[in-house]
This record gives sequence, structure tokens and C-alpha cells, in this order.
Amino acid sequence: MQMLSRILRPRLEATAHCDLPCGVYDPAQARIEAESVKAIQEKYQGNDDPAFRARAIDIKEQRSDLVKHHLWVLWTDYFKPPHFEKYPELHELFNKATKAAGASGTKASNDPASGQELLDLIAQIDKIFWETKAAA
Repeated sequence: MQMLSRILRPRLEATAHCDLPCGVYDPAQARIEAESVKAIQEKYQGNDDPAFRARAIDIKEQRSDLVKHHLWVLWTDYFKPPHFEKYPELHELFNKATKAAGASGTKASNDPASGQELLDLIAQIDKIFWETKAAA
């Protein structure tokens, strides 16, 4: 078994910043979905039709889930330990942003203010993201 381990052990170790060539990660995906969430919240406020409101809530919740998905991909796949060392607030920022898109945030609220709060958090992540891309 030991001999097999030595034979199969990689002779060359390679490291990469991300799973795919850089350029596939971008906070814009989360921002676009969050803009949809806020727009739906605004349309919800301006319409009294129960069928419209029910459909708006369903779509808003789907978009909120997409925001969380895109944020999680950035958090877990793009950002690496050196980023978290340079930007110690990054973990807390992602935690707040994903919660703002979750059950206690835009999924539960039809108030456009919660949508704006989410967009503001994404803007902070976006700023750090582009700083890390410029440094790469």
C-alpha cells in the first residue's frame, strides 16, 4: 500500500487562485438579482391585486435565493485566506449580505428599504472584490 501511495503521489503540486480562469466570478450577478428584488418590492407596494402580489412574492423569494447563491460562490470559491487577512471585515460582510437576502431579510420583507440594504452590502463586497482583482 505504501508503495502504491508513493507511485500515485503527485510529483508536481500546482496551486490556483480559483477553480476556473479568473473572470467567471463577479459580484454583478448578485447585484442584478438584488436589483430585481428591490424592483419587485416597489411593484408590490404599488399594486393591490392579490394575484399580482402573490406572484411578486414568489419571484422575489426566488431572486433572493439567487442573490445568496451568487454571494456564497464568491465567498467560498473566489475569496482566499490572503483576502480575508487583508480585509478582516469580509466574513462579517458576507454573513450580513446573505442574511439580508434570506429569511430575515428580503425573503421576508416587501419593503424596498430591505432591498436597498442588500444592495448596499453587495456594493461593499463589490468594492473589495475589484480591489483584489486589481492586485492580482
